Amino acid sequence: FDAVAKAAIPIIDDFNSQEITNTVNAFGKMDHRHPELFDAVAKAAIPIIDDFNSQEIANTVNAFAKVNHRHPELFDAVAMAAIPIIDSFNSQGLAITVSALFGGGGRPPKQHTS
Repeated sequence: FDAVAKAAIPIIDDFNSQEITNTVNAFGKMDHRHPELFDAVAKAAIPIIDDFNSQEIANTVNAFAKVNHRHPELFDAVAMAAIPIIDSFNSQGLAITVSALFGGGGRPPKQHTS
């Protein structure tokens, strides 16, 4: 897994939402911690977070939670991106996302007022 991480980090910015999700999800399923990869994934995911579908959101934050990798900026971005597509989450995806965001080191999203 370390060789995969080493190869992925320099090109992670070229990954689309599915590729990001698949990469980090594999590490989460194997409970393989690689902080540098997870930080690179978060940095790459935030600018394209609106491209993630509900399953990709759930799987991505679940992977972060499984390896106990906290990244508040990513979790804030995910929380805001999930709101407009909340109806597309199935019950399992919603439960996973909420649990990962708030049980895995996340925090409620910042409230934006006009």
